[in-house]
Amino acid sequence: MTEFTYLAVDRRGREKSGRLRADTIDRARAMLDGKGLAVLKLEQGREADGGDRNGKGRPLLALRPRRLSAKGLTLFTRQLSTLAQVSPLEEALRTLSRQTEGGPARAVLANTHMGVMEGRRLADAMAAEPRSFPPLYRAMIAAGENSGSLPVILERLSRLLERQAAIRSKVITAIAYPAVLAGFAVLVVVALMVLVVPRVVEQFDTVGQTLPLLTRIVIGISDLLAHWGWLIALLLALGGLAAWWILQREGPRGRFDAALLRLPVLGRLIRDLHAARMARTLATMVASRLPLLDGLALTAQTVHNRVLRRASENIVEAIRGGGSLSAALRRAGVFPPLLVYLAASGESAGRLDEMLERAAEYLEQEFDTFTSAALAMLEPVIIIAMGGIVAVIILAILLPILQLQSLTGL
Repeated sequence: MTEFTYLAVDRRGREKSGRLRADTIDRARAMLDGKGLAVLKLEQGREADGGDRNGKGRPLLALRPRRLSAKGLTLFTRQLSTLAQVSPLEEALRTLSRQTEGGPARAVLANTHMGVMEGRRLADAMAAEPRSFPPLYRAMIAAGENSGSLPVILERLSRLLERQAAIRSKVITAIAYPAVLAGFAVLVVVALMVLVVPRVVEQFDTVGQTLPLLTRIVIGISDLLAHWGWLIALLLALGGLAAWWILQREGPRGRFDAALLRLPVLGRLIRDLHAARMARTLATMVASRLPLLDGLALTAQTVHNRVLRRASENIVEAIRGGGSLSAALRRAGVFPPLLVYLAASGESAGRLDEMLERAAEYLEQEFDTFTSAALAMLEPVIIIAMGGIVAVIILAILLPILQLQSLTGL
C-alpha cells in the first residue's frame, strides 16, 4: 500500500485535503471520486494540503501554469452544450470535471465548477481561468446567461469552435507536411555531402589530373559542410533568434506583416483565413443577438497580423461612429470583395448572420481547394528537386571516373 496526499473539492465547492492509502494512483483517484471529491492534486509522498503555500498564502497549485488546449476547450464546450440541455449547470460541470483525465484540464474545470457552486455566474467563474477561456468566449457565455438562452449559445459556440478547429488542422497539415518532407530531403543531401562524397574523393587524390568543374564544386561544398557545418548551423540559429527578437518590436513586425500580405499567394491566403474567421465569429454573435461592436473588438485582439489587427480596430471605430459594417469593411481595403458584398446584402435584407455565414463557408471552401491542390503539387516538386540534387552529386562522382577511362583508353 502506498500513501498519497490529495487536494480536492467536495460537492459544495469546499476545499478538502488529506492523506489516504491505496495500491495505485488510479485506485486512490477512484476512492476520492467515490467520496464525491473532485481531485485537483494527487501525489505520492508529498504535501498537497493548504499548508504548502508561498509567502503570500497562495496555494502552490495555483502558481502552476494550467490551461485548456484549443482541442480541450472545443470538446468541453460540446459536452457542456449537450449536458446543459438535460441537467442543471452545476451537475454538468461536476460531471465534466470528474471525467477529465488530464491534471491541468481537470483543475481548470474543477475551479470553474467551484466558482459556480459559490454562487457566481458561469462567465464570472470562467474569468478566474483567463488562459483557458478567451474574452470572446466569456462574453458569449455572459450574453447567453443574461438572455436565458445559455444552452443555445453553447450549441452555437461548439459549432464555431469545431469549425475553427477543422480550419486550424488544415492549416497545420498544409504547413507541416511540406516542412517535414523538405527537412528530410535536406538531411539526405547533407548526409551525402558529408559522409559519402569525401570517401569517394579520396580515390581521386593520387590521379594527378584536373577534376571536372562540377566535381570541384561538389567537393568544395562537401568540405565546407564537413569542416564548418557546425558554424553554419550556429549562424542560422543565431540569425533565427535575431529575427525573432526584431519581430517582437512593433515597427519591424508591422512592416513584416505588411510584406506578408503583399505576397502573391500567401498574402491572399492570410487575408481570406482572417476574413473567414471573423465572418463566422460575427455570424455566431449576430445570430445570438449579441452586440456586434463587442464581437469585433474582442476578435481584433486575437489577430496576430498587425495590419489586419489595425484594420479590424478601424472597423470598430467606424461602426461606433455610426457607419455600417459593409462600408467599414470596404474602407479597410484588406478584406475580400465577396465578404464586403455579402455583408452589404445581409444588412439591406436584415439577414446579416446568414450572409456572413455564407461568406465564411465560401472562403473556407476556397482555402480547402487551394491547399489540396498545393499539397498535390508540392510533394512531387520537392521529390523532383531532391532527385535533381542527388543526380548532380552522382554525376560529379562519375565524371572523373569516365575521364580516367578515356585517358587509359578503356
